[in-house]
Amino acid sequence: MAPGLYVTSTPIGNARDMTLRALDVLEGADLIAAEDTRVTAKLLAIYAIAKPVIAYNDHNAPQERPRLLRRLRDGARIALVSDAGTPLVSDPGFKLVREALAAGIAVHAIPGASAPLTALALAGLPTDRFFFAGFLPSKAGERRSILEELKSVRTTLIFFEAPQRLAESLTDMAAIFGARPAVVARELTKLHEEARRGDLAALAHAYADEAQPKGEITLVVGPPGEKEVDFSRVDSALDRALAFMPVRAAVDLVAEMLSAPRREVYARALAKKNDGEGTS
Repeated sequence: MAPGLYVTSTPIGNARDMTLRALDVLEGADLIAAEDTRVTAKLLAIYAIAKPVIAYNDHNAPQERPRLLRRLRDGARIALVSDAGTPLVSDPGFKLVREALAAGIAVHAIPGASAPLTALALAGLPTDRFFFAGFLPSKAGERRSILEELKSVRTTLIFFEAPQRLAESLTDMAAIFGARPAVVARELTKLHEEARRGDLAALAHAYADEAQPKGEITLVVGPPGEKEVDFSRVDSALDRALAFMPVRAAVDLVAEMLSAPRREVYARALAKKNDGEGTS
């Protein structure tokens, strides 16, 4: 292994999801920086890997980061791991990677398990575009403000959520997003993996009436549906606009004013223009 920082993915539940390359990195590293040394110790024991492990998390990062950077500048090979999945995804490590790159230190990404992508793959919701929003704020007011900002994002949304806040978050989403399909994915890749599907309101009611769920939760919410366009209003506005404006200008005005698809407005405008010419 060449010197540098190795951002190393670990399993999100099933230990057999550890990649061969990640095992090579952990075996070849001079030091492993772990979010929780106890969690990482269990993983290392499964694969009989004995390497020095230190804690690197949100609490001690300001003190540990300069030490790690010093060792990296001296040519060390350091593996960065989180408790589960890909480091930096709602986990510590961003500042370490940024400062390592700024110092000219090589950074290697060792891909592997990822809860957001695993949940997205089994959700049955659109995958062509998605937005990972991480954890929502625990305070209700802040949470609703963030959801209001995300309301207009026209992609599938992916969140992490704590079990004790799941019902409240689903209730807020149902109120703000409306009737969107969603999936609550729990304990991904583990023995008791569960993916519960339904619209946001139904899921909110279900979890409000049940005992608090256990385990890690990833929440996938479908994108907003296409808005219904009132084409009677479009036709009426076109009739007025075409009386004194060129077609393209009338189309631009009506499409923007009524938030209607420009292509369909243009087609209707051409039809009106042609009908008018045919009867003149």
